Amino acid sequence: MNALGIYVHWPYCAAICPYCDFNVYRARGAENAPLIDAIAADLRAHGQRFGRRTASSLFFGGGTPSLMRGGELARLIEAALQAFALTEDCEITLEANPEDAALFAEQAAAGINRFSIGAQAFDDAALHALGRRHNAAASLRAVDAAAATGQRVSLDLIYAREGQSIEAWREELNAALSLPVEHVSLYQLTIEAETAFARRVARGQLKPPDNDLAASLYEATQDVCARAGFDAYEISNHARAPAARSRHNLIYWRNQDWIGVGPGAHGRINHGGARLALESQRRPSDYIDAVHENGVGWITEATLTGEEAADEALLMGLRTDEGIDPAPIAALRGRQIRPDALAWLIEESFVIHDAGRIRLTSRGRIVANTVAAELAV
Repeated sequence: MNALGIYVHWPYCAAICPYCDFNVYRARGAENAPLIDAIAADLRAHGQRFGRRTASSLFFGGGTPSLMRGGELARLIEAALQAFALTEDCEITLEANPEDAALFAEQAAAGINRFSIGAQAFDDAALHALGRRHNAAASLRAVDAAAATGQRVSLDLIYAREGQSIEAWREELNAALSLPVEHVSLYQLTIEAETAFARRVARGQLKPPDNDLAASLYEATQDVCARAGFDAYEISNHARAPAARSRHNLIYWRNQDWIGVGPGAHGRINHGGARLALESQRRPSDYIDAVHENGVGWITEATLTGEEAADEALLMGLRTDEGIDPAPIAALRGRQIRPDALAWLIEESFVIHDAGRIRLTSRGRIVANTVAAELAV
C-alpha cells in the first residue's frame, strides 16, 4: 500500500487575489483557535475512520497558511502524528506568502521542512496587476529567509500575463532560477469563472495573451528550465533533482490516496474496496460546526464509478513525465484504450508509447486535456 498524503486547507488570506478561485476568505480578525481545534479533531477522525495509515506528506495549503504562527502549525502537526504514522522523512510543506517571511524561522522550528513561496512574479508592475501586496524585493528576501532555515524551497510564478513578452519572461525566469531554490511551479495565468479577472475580461478591461503566444511562452519556459538544469517532471513543475520533486503533488498525479481536512478540502482514498471522494464543508464557520456536531468536517462522501476513477487517473497521470500505464486504467473502465485513437495521437506526435507506458510529447503537453479526452473516449 502506498503512503498517504495529508492536505490541510487554511482558508484565510490578508487579501483575495483577483485571479484566485480557491476556497478563500479575507481574514479580517478571524480567530484562529476554533478552526485549529476543528482541523485537529478532523485529523483524528480521519485516522479513526481509515486506520493509522503511514503518511509521507503533510501539505498546508490555502488560502495563506503562512499566516499561522509556529505554535499553531506545531499543534496541527502533532494532531497528524496522533492520527497517522508520519514517515521519518515526511515532507511537510507550507505554502507561504513573501510578506510572512519574518515567521519562517519559527515555522521551520515547528516542523515545516519545505517552503513553497508564492512569489508569482519578479516584476513590480506585474505584481500590482496581479493584485499582490508584496514587491519583487520582498520575494527575494523571502527566498533568503526560507533558505536560511536550512529547509527546501520552492517558488510559484505566473506567466502568460497581460502584455508579457517572451524575452521579458525568459529574463525573469532565468533570474528566479538563479536563486537558492530547488523547485519551481510555473503556471499559465488562467481566467477562472466568477473571479475579478473574469469580470474584467468580460468588460474588456483585461486581455490575456492569445493561445499562440501562450504556447510560445510555455515553450520558452521549458527551454529556460532545461538549460538551468530544472527537469520538467510535470507540465507545470520543475525540479533540480528527483529528490526535489514535490512528494505531495506526486501523490495526486499518481492517483494515490490522500485525505483533506479544513474548509472545502477534498480527499481521495481507497477504502473497503472502493475509491472514495470526500469533500468538507466550505465555509469556515460551517466546517467548525460540522466537526463539533458530527465529529468530522466532510459533508459528502461518494464512491467513484470505474469510469470516474479511470478518468481521474488518466488526466492526472498524463501530466507527469512518467505518463500512464494503460492496463490499470482499462481495468477500471472495463475496456481498452481505443487503438485507433492511440495510433492517431502517436502519428501526430502528441504521445509516445514505449515500455508499456503512454507519455505526452512536448507538443502533447500543450494540449494535455485534449489528449486525455481522446484517450478516454
